Amino acid sequence: MNEHIRPALVTLGLMVALTGLAYPLAMTGLGQALMPDMANASLVYRDGQIIGSALVGQTFDSPEYLHPRPSAVGYDAAAAGASNLGPTSAVMLADQTARATAYAAENRTDRAPVDAVTTSASGLDPHVSPENAAAQAGRIAQARGVPVADVRAIIDAHLEPRWLGLFGEPRVNVLLVNLALDATLPQAV
Repeated sequence: MNEHIRPALVTLGLMVALTGLAYPLAMTGLGQALMPDMANASLVYRDGQIIGSALVGQTFDSPEYLHPRPSAVGYDAAAAGASNLGPTSAVMLADQTARATAYAAENRTDRAPVDAVTTSASGLDPHVSPENAAAQAGRIAQARGVPVADVRAIIDAHLEPRWLGLFGEPRVNVLLVNLALDATLPQAV
């Protein structure tokens, strides 16, 4: 029996050391060396204070800010997830219709982009589509008392292309645009 227990314990100890210690430490070190910003949650600072992460969406309701994609979890990272409503759900369709109507009225447009009325799978998507951001530019400019072209220039400057030109969709980070709006185009008093 000892001839079986000893090799099993040695193998267990080796696997714990490799998969529980060596591998996590190596990945942490590699992440810190190659992409320290991403490895540290892409935290965003203003005046030395953490105000969010470029990777996690948060709510902005004021008319002078770019509004994020709707969240099924109220932007609560502890409860991240989708609503789990199916495409034929009457509740989901009613929610989307209400969001589309509100978006169109708020931004004075005849149609709402898909990402303005649907929630993301995580409920924490920090990006909106370029179409969504562009449709909000007029409202933001009016609320700030600046030309629409100035707001569009900030949005265009924060356009993130497809990764490696192939993967994903072009997108605009809501938090970064809102910080740039505050820094470049202070709100009208």
